[in-house]
Amino acid sequence: MLDNILPLVKKLKTADIAGRLFNSITKWLEVLDNEKNDVVLTPRYVVDLMVALARVNKDFFVWDYATGSGAFLISSMNAMIKDCENIKSPKEKEEKIAHIKAYQLLGIEKRTDIYLLGILNMILLDDGSANLLHKDSLKEFEGNYEQGDKKGKSFPANVFLLNPPYSAEGKGFIFVDRALKRMQKGRAVVIIQENAGSGNGLPYTKNILEHSSLLASIKMPNDLFVGKSSVQTAIYVFEVGVKHGYIRAARKKSKASVNLKDTNNAKARYEELVNIVLYGSKYLNYYKDFYIEDCINLEGKDWTCSQHRKIDTKPTLEDFKKSVSEYLAWEVSNILKQEGFTQGKF
Repeated sequence: MLDNILPLVKKLKTADIAGRLFNSITKWLEVLDNEKNDVVLTPRYVVDLMVALARVNKDFFVWDYATGSGAFLISSMNAMIKDCENIKSPKEKEEKIAHIKAYQLLGIEKRTDIYLLGILNMILLDDGSANLLHKDSLKEFEGNYEQGDKKGKSFPANVFLLNPPYSAEGKGFIFVDRALKRMQKGRAVVIIQENAGSGNGLPYTKNILEHSSLLASIKMPNDLFVGKSSVQTAIYVFEVGVKHGYIRAARKKSKASVNLKDTNNAKARYEELVNIVLYGSKYLNYYKDFYIEDCINLEGKDWTCSQHRKIDTKPTLEDFKKSVSEYLAWEVSNILKQEGFTQGKF
C-alpha cells in the first residue's frame, strides 16, 4: 500500500496532505467532540485566497494561533518559496528557503490529534516542523520562539492567518485580539462566523479597532463547509498597527462551487477579489453588483456586508408599469383558462 501512496505524496509537495486525508476520513467517520472542538479545516482554495489577501512574500513572518493541519502555514511557505524565484544565486536561494522553513512560520495547536496532522504535514514537506507548538495559544503562548537557536526571542510576526474555533470567546475573535496586540505592523486575514462582526464578537471586535483597521469584509458562500458545518462565514481583513479611522468597510464575494471547479470564471473571480481588496474598485468587473464601500463605527458590531447594503424601497414609475403589466398578464391568463374549460379543452 505504501508503494502506491508515497509516489502520490511526493507529487503533492505543496499540498495540505494531512488535511486532505482528515477531510476525506471525516466524511465517513465522526470525530470525537467535533461540535465542541469546531474541527472544520479550511478548504485549500480559501486558504490560498487568504494568503494572497495577506500579500505574503519571502520576507514575511507568518503565524497561526489555531493551526489545525497547518494549511495556512503550508500555503504561506509555498508563496514565500515562489517569491524566492527572483533570487539569482542558487546558494542564496537555498539558504533563504531554509531560513523560511526554520524561522518564518509559527503555528500553535491545542488538540493532540490535530497537532499530529500538522507535524505529519511538515515532515512530508521537509520543513522539520521546528515552530509548530502543541499548546493552548491563549493560556500558554507568550509570542516567542520556543525551539532552536532563537528560543525565548520574540517571533516578529507581520502576517496573521486564522480559522478559529467558533465556540471560543467572541466567536473566536479572542484569538485575533490576542495575536494582533503582539504585532507591531502587518496584515491579518481571518475566516470566522460572520455574525461575530455584528456584535457576537464583542468585546474583542471593539478592542481590535483600537490598534488595527478593518480593511475588508467578504461574505463567503453559505455552503463553504458543506457536510462539516452550516454556519455562515466571512473573511475579515485587517491592517495591523494602524488604529481604525475612516476606511472602506465591506466587500461581498459571490458564490463559488465548493470544490472550485473553474465554473463561470471562478479563478478570474478570485483574482479580481484579491485585487479589489488590495488595490481598490478600479479592478471591479464581476463584482459590480456586490461591492460596497462604506464607513464602520468604532463599536465593533457593524462589520457584515448586509449591514452596509442600502436598499431603496421607494417605487419608481418603471416598478409601477412592471407590476401593472404582470397583473394584466395574470388576469388574461385566468380568462383564457376559464374559456378553455368551458369549451371542454384541457
